[in-house]
Amino acid sequence: MSRMNDFIQQETITGIVPMTNKDRQYSFWDLFLSTSGFAIATWCYTQGAYVAQYLTFNQMLINIFSFNIIWVFIECLPILFAVKYGIDLWIWLRAVLGKKGVALLSTIISLANFGWYAVAANLFANSMIHLGNNFGLGLDKGVWAPILGTLCVLLGTLIALGGPEVIKWTNRFLVIALLIVGLIIVGICFVAVPITDIMNIQPATQGDLTPLERFMLSGEGNVAFAFSWSTQALVLPRLAKSERSGYWATALSYGVVAPFFVATGGVMALAMFVKTGVYESDPTTMLSTLSTPAFALLSLLLVAFANIGTQGTGSYVNCMIVKSGMPKVSYKLMVWIAMVYVSLLTIWGGVEEYFGSFISLAAYIQGPIIGMIVVDYFILRKRKLDLRSAYFLEGHDAYEFTKGFNLVGLSCVFISLLVAVLFVYNPVTAQIQSPIFLITTGSGFTAIFGGLLYWLASLTPLKRYMIKDRDSVTI
Repeated sequence: MSRMNDFIQQETITGIVPMTNKDRQYSFWDLFLSTSGFAIATWCYTQGAYVAQYLTFNQMLINIFSFNIIWVFIECLPILFAVKYGIDLWIWLRAVLGKKGVALLSTIISLANFGWYAVAANLFANSMIHLGNNFGLGLDKGVWAPILGTLCVLLGTLIALGGPEVIKWTNRFLVIALLIVGLIIVGICFVAVPITDIMNIQPATQGDLTPLERFMLSGEGNVAFAFSWSTQALVLPRLAKSERSGYWATALSYGVVAPFFVATGGVMALAMFVKTGVYESDPTTMLSTLSTPAFALLSLLLVAFANIGTQGTGSYVNCMIVKSGMPKVSYKLMVWIAMVYVSLLTIWGGVEEYFGSFISLAAYIQGPIIGMIVVDYFILRKRKLDLRSAYFLEGHDAYEFTKGFNLVGLSCVFISLLVAVLFVYNPVTAQIQSPIFLITTGSGFTAIFGGLLYWLASLTPLKRYMIKDRDSVTI
């Protein structure tokens, strides 16, 4: 009996069993700090530098905060059901995609998401190499970057194996420290170079682009950045003690705190351009160039170790995503497999080279899911789910669809992706292919179009195929 209770507890915390009220261990501040710690990894600086190339200082700030706040606050709305039912997004998505559809897309999206952690691991390695060289160690980047990057992934894996409790306490220290560092970094940037020089910089990437095209290309990066949280954002909230705290802790972390650090990265990139004439995305180089030696060393150390906490939280949420589709696979096994995969991406080092294409392609898959889940939650199912069918209990097969695949939901995802790539914006070639892009961006289009397709399908006889659970919904 004791072993059975331990198993049930384990499957509740690191599995897909619905969380009861007594199992929920995160207050508003616990969830806010854990989510913020995950959100403000050094990839924010990379994102900020990417956006800064296209815009002036004022345009950059407007772009970063407006696109992130609008989309994050929308995509976080289904958190209300995550807390109500004690489940995550991917359990609800069984009603939208089918059990095997969830297994397919959760795996594809997690494989894409893990690219972010390779970026974080490489930044950790760069920070540690820079620190070591400041102390005269003479570390060769070609040799030590793969080793230290893999070490970051390994240490993050150990945190992930500890589960939500370890993640919570790890982030309590790191988030507060990093928030202070972020504020000081902004101040240092304005001291290192005159603020008027930063505000007067003209965009480095112009070419034949109009000002509106440059603004929306940066917007595409920020919408894709906002979407990158969507499939992960609705995992941790199931641990929250109330719907209100679950929503606001998550929305404020991804919609305000993360954009603040993206803006910090953008300011640093602009300050570096003023001082050196070169745009730089590596916070290690930026901190050491703009800051005093003592503060640079402390900041680099904190930034470096923040990536370990990010690895831990990211491994947990993404393995939970995959477990939603493959519940019988051990959580710990998934964490170890993820460690190997991210280590290989880290050693390869190619994710940063194709950063813009990478985030947009990932968002093109996540966007339609955001649109569909909002339509499904508010319009079709009216916030009520058949929890028995979601867990495929005997006699409850409303979400079985066609051999485990909801062909309508999956079609909406793939049609939206193809239409966006072929007719709106091609993220691989960075080609704007329709004026629609200048209104919605490419990633935003996939969310709007995916939700619209799903809603239109519900107005046809397909509705009988899509919704079979109204007689047995869970109150």
